[in-house]
Amino acid sequence: MATRRNEYEQPVGFAVDGWAARSLPARSAIDGRYCRLEPLHMRHAADLYEAYGSAADGRDWTYMSVGPFAAFEDYRSWLEHAASLDDPLHHAIIDLATGKAVGTLALMRIDRANGVIEVGSVAYSPRVKRTPAGTEAQFLLMRRAFDELGYRRYEWKCDSLNAASRAAALRYGFRFEGIFRQAVVYKGRNRDTAWFSILDSEWPAIKRGFEQWLDPRNFDAAGKQCRKLADLVGEAVAAAGHT
Repeated sequence: MATRRNEYEQPVGFAVDGWAARSLPARSAIDGRYCRLEPLHMRHAADLYEAYGSAADGRDWTYMSVGPFAAFEDYRSWLEHAASLDDPLHHAIIDLATGKAVGTLALMRIDRANGVIEVGSVAYSPRVKRTPAGTEAQFLLMRRAFDELGYRRYEWKCDSLNAASRAAALRYGFRFEGIFRQAVVYKGRNRDTAWFSILDSEWPAIKRGFEQWLDPRNFDAAGKQCRKLADLVGEAVAAAGHT
């Protein structure tokens, strides 16, 4: 793309014609093939606490700003507050095979004026990790942000030391942008924050990769994936000319 210049021959960004602030995400369910996302509610508390309790230890909470929760009442109190918020807007992941809530994730740091939104507070129990439902939950929020609401930028941020989160971001098609040093203090320690993003121009290709991966034909009789999401997304992105 040729660089645009203003009347002073200074380089300026490309035009964004007809831009207007985006709407806030709706407090409504999103239906998928393997899961349904529902705005977090007190009715999810027992299922979620039980699902998180199926983990062998508390390591899944190391890089979260909250948890682990020693007692149900502690988790219930946190959930009651979280469910009342519009930003972050937390969602429960409902496994359609069981009808149970098995994890949460949120749309957050919602910048309507600039069309920027982040997915965060991703808390997956063992019952949704490495499942089609866990991947589809991410896809459903991406689709809401880009296709329904028309946001321009979708972000993923995590502790730079959180190797699992960084790997997940790349698997989902996010592009690594860099490290913000000493960005956050949480749980009495420093966090250097790794930044990742997907742009609206990249989304159609990434969406195709997700749709191919989520297709039931991509899983064998035992439920094992035939092709990896990262490979399908990478091929679709390359075919679209994004590097």
